[in-house]
Amino acid sequence: MSEFRHIDVIAARKYQQEQNAVLVDIRDPQSFTLLHAEGAFHLTNETLTDLLQQIDDDQPILVMCYHGVSSQGAAQYLVNQGFDEVYSVDGGFEAWRREQLPTQGVDG
Repeated sequence: MSEFRHIDVIAARKYQQEQNAVLVDIRDPQSFTLLHAEGAFHLTNETLTDLLQQIDDDQPILVMCYHGVSSQGAAQYLVNQGFDEVYSVDGGFEAWRREQLPTQGVDG
């Protein structure tokens, strides 16, 4: 069985831009609405079907949470659903903000 891989926020942003990787954010709806990584898809139990229908099995997926812990379980779940290239973003959204990478939302 395949496993997800780890990626830092700088590499994740580059992958998002250059490889058409899908960045998914699994944080709570309020946090996501206030501020999230630019171009992120808010992945919840309710939006999972939409995500699965919108992307190809071979499209890279980057999973982000608050600090890079919860994203690991979500990343493994996506691998188990048949996606080949899944990454957990180390440091999560907090690391993304520390690196001053692009954000959007009510506060951005």
